[in-house]
Amino acid sequence: MTELSRTAAIAQDLIRFPSVNWGEGRSDGEAEAAGYVEAVLQRMGLEPRLFEAAPGRVSVVARVEGESRGPGLVVHGHLDVVPADATSWSVDPFAGEVRDGLLWGRGAVDMKDMDAMVLASLESILGAGRRPARDLVVAFFADEEAGGDFGSHHVVDHHPELFEGATEAISEVGGYSVSLGGRRAYLLQTGEKALVWVRLTARGPAAHGSRLIRDNAVVRLAEAVAALGREDWPVRMTTTTESLIGRLGRMLGVDPRAAGPDAVALATGSAAGFLLATLRTTTNPTVLQAGYKHNVIPDTATALVDIRTLPGEEEAVLARVRELIGPDIELETVHADIGLENPFDGALVDKVVALLGEHDPGAPVLPYLLSGGTDNKALSKLGITGYGFAPLQLPPELDFPAMFHGVDERVPLSSLDFGTRVLTDLLRTY
Repeated sequence: MTELSRTAAIAQDLIRFPSVNWGEGRSDGEAEAAGYVEAVLQRMGLEPRLFEAAPGRVSVVARVEGESRGPGLVVHGHLDVVPADATSWSVDPFAGEVRDGLLWGRGAVDMKDMDAMVLASLESILGAGRRPARDLVVAFFADEEAGGDFGSHHVVDHHPELFEGATEAISEVGGYSVSLGGRRAYLLQTGEKALVWVRLTARGPAAHGSRLIRDNAVVRLAEAVAALGREDWPVRMTTTTESLIGRLGRMLGVDPRAAGPDAVALATGSAAGFLLATLRTTTNPTVLQAGYKHNVIPDTATALVDIRTLPGEEEAVLARVRELIGPDIELETVHADIGLENPFDGALVDKVVALLGEHDPGAPVLPYLLSGGTDNKALSKLGITGYGFAPLQLPPELDFPAMFHGVDERVPLSSLDFGTRVLTDLLRTY
């Protein structure tokens, strides 16, 4: 039986809490996961506080006094996960099984791995009688997987004093390694796309399924959904993606001007799973709902569409969406949040780059724009600059982007230990 490191043991414990966020205000198990984190923090001598935005929607926040009285750092994660259909998995998604040197389960990379690394790093520092270099605000939010209304946004809006003195933050989906032409490099997340979640509704007459109905609500909705799903959104470069594509081109020997940004992204192999989507808007239909019986034409059909735009392009994209779906389809914005783009420079970036260089000599660090979103969106309302830095040294054969919200989510045990070493050094010295 594999003896787990402290980080892996915490991650395994957290995976075994099925803290599933179903969306539409429904979740399971977030309070139980928050209670576990609260107990771990209390054993370190900290005084965590719980914030319940709605029944069962619990976030945990604690302050750790640092050696310096300079600007503080927010280190945050989320405790909720998306659902997992166990019939599609090779393992029980909530068993925390260890197999082939990997920890399997929903949340293994999104993002109970980072939660565990944060807790293990703090245990290591405080357990040795030391303190972090600066004041830390450690936060474990609920509801990130549904936009954070019952998590980070609630805490930021109602308890901004918790983050007093903090100017920067780190969280998920950055600092992980990719293989570029046989050479390992790390992607530091310096920004993220905006999100606009919409509901489309088509209406028509209810009728017997045998009749000729030319304005069938299901057909009209299907046409709108197909139009959005098939739209070929143009490439639009930002400061971050311009820098990334240029650096990748030089590393891979590909001329971005001749080949185009897509070709450069595709040359990164599995990393393209994230990178391609950062070059353009995406409009992905995700849920369809209509009807209740085989021989009844329903009078209403609805679809949910996940729209991710580049920062600042939300209104222009929505205008195009309305053109595509046509005037007869109702469009409702269910949830929206801003995009972020931060500079690839400054003291925090310099420190991260230096630490990765110490732990993996010669591996370059590149900036990238996240195609998804994080709770850094909420913290930005307080003027806190957030980066994605959950360091993982990954084997090149692991399709890391496919792990997020995918089947058989898993993370190498060695990657968890690498990340904990890097994160501990960051908290101890930055």
